[in-house]
Amino acid sequence: MKIVIPVSFAGIAVFYAAKKYKQFCRKEKPPKESKTKKLFGLFQNWWGLAKKEKVCQKKPEKKVPSLDFPIEEEKIKPEKQHVPSLGTCQVPATVKKEAKMFDFSLKEEKIKPDKQRAPSLGTCQVPATVKMETKMFNFPLEEEKILDFWNKIKAFQTSLNQSKEKPSFIFWDGPPFANGLPHYGHILAGTIKDVVTRYAHQNGYHVERRFGWDCHGVPVEYEIDTILKIKSPQQVKKFGIKNYNDLCRESVMRYLHDWERIVTRLGRWIDFKNGYKTLDANFMESVWWVFKQLFQKGLVYKSCKVMPFSTSCSTTLSNIEAEQNYREITDPAVIVTFPLEEDPTTSLLAWTTTPWTLPCNMALCVNANSTYVKVLDLKTGAFHILMRRLLSSLYTSEDMYIVKDVFDGKRLRGKKYKPPFNFFIEHKAKGAFQVLTDDYVSETSGTGIVHQAPYFGEDDYRVCLAAGIIERDQEIICPVDDTGHFKKPVEDFLSQHVKAAEENIIRALEERGRLIQNSQWKHCVPFCERSNTPLIYKAVPSWFVRVECLKETLISNNLGTNWVPETEKKKITNWLRDARDWAISRNRYWGNPIPLWVSEDGKEIVCVGSRAELQELAGLTSPIEDIHRENIDHVEIPSKRPGMPPLKRISEVFDCWFESGSMPYAQAHYPFQGKDKFDSCFPADFIGEGTDQTRGWYYHLLVLSTALFKRPPYKNVIVNGFVLDSDGKKMSKRKKNYPDPMEVIEKYGADALRLYLIDSPVVKGENLKFNEQGVKDYLKNLLLPWLNSYKFFVQNSNRFEKKHQKFIYDDQGSIHIENYMDKWILSLTDSVLIFVKQEMAAYRPFTVIPKIIKLLDVLNNQYIKLNRPRMKGENGSEDCFKSLHVLFSVLYTMIRVMAPFTPFFTEWLYQRLKPFIKGYPGDKQTASVHFLMIPEPRSLEMDKNIEESVSWLQIVLELGRVIRARTILPMKTPLREVVVIHTEKSVLKKIKKLEKYVLDGLNVKSLTLTTSWSQYGVSLRAKPNHKVLGARLKGNFESVSKKIKQLTDEELQKFQKNEEMVLGDEKITTKDINISFSFCGDPSKQVSSRFEAYWNGDLLVLLDICPDKSMKDEGVARELKTLVQKFKKKMKLVPSDIVTVLYEVKEENNYISFILKSNKSAIEKDTLTFLKPYLLSENPKIVGEEVQELKLAPGVLRLLLIKD
Repeated sequence: MKIVIPVSFAGIAVFYAAKKYKQFCRKEKPPKESKTKKLFGLFQNWWGLAKKEKVCQKKPEKKVPSLDFPIEEEKIKPEKQHVPSLGTCQVPATVKKEAKMFDFSLKEEKIKPDKQRAPSLGTCQVPATVKMETKMFNFPLEEEKILDFWNKIKAFQTSLNQSKEKPSFIFWDGPPFANGLPHYGHILAGTIKDVVTRYAHQNGYHVERRFGWDCHGVPVEYEIDTILKIKSPQQVKKFGIKNYNDLCRESVMRYLHDWERIVTRLGRWIDFKNGYKTLDANFMESVWWVFKQLFQKGLVYKSCKVMPFSTSCSTTLSNIEAEQNYREITDPAVIVTFPLEEDPTTSLLAWTTTPWTLPCNMALCVNANSTYVKVLDLKTGAFHILMRRLLSSLYTSEDMYIVKDVFDGKRLRGKKYKPPFNFFIEHKAKGAFQVLTDDYVSETSGTGIVHQAPYFGEDDYRVCLAAGIIERDQEIICPVDDTGHFKKPVEDFLSQHVKAAEENIIRALEERGRLIQNSQWKHCVPFCERSNTPLIYKAVPSWFVRVECLKETLISNNLGTNWVPETEKKKITNWLRDARDWAISRNRYWGNPIPLWVSEDGKEIVCVGSRAELQELAGLTSPIEDIHRENIDHVEIPSKRPGMPPLKRISEVFDCWFESGSMPYAQAHYPFQGKDKFDSCFPADFIGEGTDQTRGWYYHLLVLSTALFKRPPYKNVIVNGFVLDSDGKKMSKRKKNYPDPMEVIEKYGADALRLYLIDSPVVKGENLKFNEQGVKDYLKNLLLPWLNSYKFFVQNSNRFEKKHQKFIYDDQGSIHIENYMDKWILSLTDSVLIFVKQEMAAYRPFTVIPKIIKLLDVLNNQYIKLNRPRMKGENGSEDCFKSLHVLFSVLYTMIRVMAPFTPFFTEWLYQRLKPFIKGYPGDKQTASVHFLMIPEPRSLEMDKNIEESVSWLQIVLELGRVIRARTILPMKTPLREVVVIHTEKSVLKKIKKLEKYVLDGLNVKSLTLTTSWSQYGVSLRAKPNHKVLGARLKGNFESVSKKIKQLTDEELQKFQKNEEMVLGDEKITTKDINISFSFCGDPSKQVSSRFEAYWNGDLLVLLDICPDKSMKDEGVARELKTLVQKFKKKMKLVPSDIVTVLYEVKEENNYISFILKSNKSAIEKDTLTFLKPYLLSENPKIVGEEVQELKLAPGVLRLLLIKD
């Protein structure tokens, strides 16, 4: 249907348009241009004239940075939403081109249902319902108004007050770093947490939700270092720790307001006012208590450990942090000679990608069980020793060397060699510069001989320690400072950064004749996430928490936790099996100081567990308020040994993960406050973060809880994946490869974004390629259909009120439901409700949205569509009331179930449905949808038999509509017969109960049900599934394939029932063959000429596709009725408005005129219009008009709305 809608213009323009149109209708057929095309050109001229007038009148509009959505799914362009000027009569705002956004009132509707009367066109009044239903719906704008409403009634706090006597649901929020803005990862995790906690509240629990901030650590310090251009710890000390920490504190606080604004805009309810911060004195004090418990249990010790080290930030990082940020780089790879002392003409060849560690070489390592060779290099005449399997790393062909000896690696054990540099030659007396053996030496790369720098590699340290070359308590041999520069005794490269010095080291090796090969090696190495620089591995003295002794308990506790997805449990269990002791100390400034006071000789150690204890031990007269370094570093504790100097605090601070892992206790200031309450609520019912926290927050929570209480800290965990850009790459602010989250919300609203995230694979621990179109799709597929179903209810409840009485929904009332479709939709709704409860109890929110989308689709496209006449009152007031009651019940159930997922839109709907509920306005307990509990399923309304029956109806309708679409037969054209064939009589019996809905749904006159295929010449046939069966049978495929093709119709029908058969010696299932149908026999010619068939593999539908003339006439009449209804809608009227519409048909098209006249009464009754032919001589006062081209019959119809 082609439509042209002229806009408003006055006086002469109307006369001009009418005159031109009459001239056009009297013309003969144009030689080149069709009349329809000419008509479109004419109206385009009208349009241009009107636009000129409108430009003069139009006031500048303020742009709204968002997408506006009409209540129907298709967007209506504003410039086509216009009605001609009525002279002195003012046009309502809803009809003007500058239509305002959907007027949202958080109170009840301004015009109550009992005042919603049809308009009087004489006074140009627009009914109240039109104001609600014809404007554009701006989701973001309405959400902003919902936020204002929540603030006004203090919704979150009110909900907590209402539930304070209920059982507690314990939730802990993992603290993000506070010195940056939230990204999609935070939004995703926050959405999951909000859905789960909202659901728990609406399921009868009291859910405290406190936001947390991770305030200490490298991210904050690095920002300050960058601002102050600090490169070394000495510069920090010169600047002053107090001044430095003051700047860190200011940096942390900078983004707090932005976080609160963004998180609140997303619809998340969480307490910012009482949120915890890791910098708070109470939090830090509880961390001290945790540490003292571990210290007293003997789980704390000091040792040396090789750790990932950031030379840019001058700090160690945990192995977990290092493993989260690997990148591919190209490093120099060198092969160096290590001449044997016993035979200087023979050299061991070692390969390394860290030449900067060669000045610190202390040993070589080989694999005792691998085979090594001694070869003569034919080019140089030198003898080399390396692993036989790795000869190709040096030699490209066998004619480059001669093998002189073959032996196991163990034969090399203990052999002495000459080091490449002599900076640590004094350690030779302790066993340095010899060959060691260990299984970690691989046969996949290098030369099979690894050089050992024990204080720059974990394996190096372990192997050299086991060999006695170094001792655990000796002074660390580490000539590299905290900024990564060489220091004494490495005089040759003094003050050079280790990576920058590599070129000079390689040159020195070459000058000494020790360099055999210098190449490049591409590999992945850990990077410092803050400074974007490669990490090195460096030995540092650290304080450790023993974890290895807790492995069995850790694994047991983890297995008792519900992980979603389940695969995450396996990941962390495997990680726990290899858990190592935890280095908890960091040589930094902005952090929680480790509360250890140690004597100068290290023989006396005091661990402090609280501020009061420190005050007492140190003999201070005033209490200690803040325990950051600047406030306690100077505090000394007298020694218990007479005459010995006082104990001083060690300089280190806690690893931030220790603070995060202590969060459950520290955020409650445990055990100093609320001990009994905490003990009764531990462990947490739920936590949730990203998959990167499996080895981060989740792991450290588990370690500390197990060490303290031998219990897991949480019962249920949801682990989400990563949100990537549309190409699957990491989102980067620098690259700007993703849309700003707030811009997305301003376009589509927070509910749409929440739905997109919660219904994606990312909630199942997988990655999500973010696509903005996906967010928009949830408006189309869920929110707009939902809005349309609400709109339909309001329209028909208004109609019911005009004819009978105000519609009131009584949830507790005893309404006897008899209609089969009513029972079905209520049963289906309860089934969905049960499903939601089961899935949310299992912490699988990602399964809920597809079920809701399906329910909405069924509600709109089947229940409402098939029951529209009932809701319009065609079957009487009682049946109309019941159908509206059922529709309201489904909508009311949905908004309560979906409130945790779409908090804004459900609130919007609830405020508009609330006036229809018995007992409205109610009290504060029902002021918000989020104060209501999730409804319980009504077992009386659950009927699986009914659901199964309607599912068969759905199949019949779906197959029938496919046939109509395939044969281009519109639904408006009635057809003679539909035949349904199924082998099971019980299935046909169920379809028979719903015969009326089959006839209405497919617009056919009769339904035939049969189990006889042969009656209609239908026969089944089978073909082998080559891909499945061929792979399984291989050589036997041909013989079985032949037998499958020979199966009879009777055998195939039997196979369909049993779902398996045996052919020869092979068992055949439904996956192995493809079954189709064909027409054959005598009836087939007649059937195939009249019927079109479609089959779903189980049920066959035959549709008579040969309508007679009366059916075609009926179809055209239906189309005319639809055109009138659409015309009323475009004129901003509701279906219940009674108006006069003039029509004009091309003079020579007698067929359309005949259909209009013969069906005039029926069309008028169904559309509530008075239809009259248009006569220019009568000079009617035209309010609006439209020209439409029919689809089912050739012709053009002009409709005009007049002012009575």
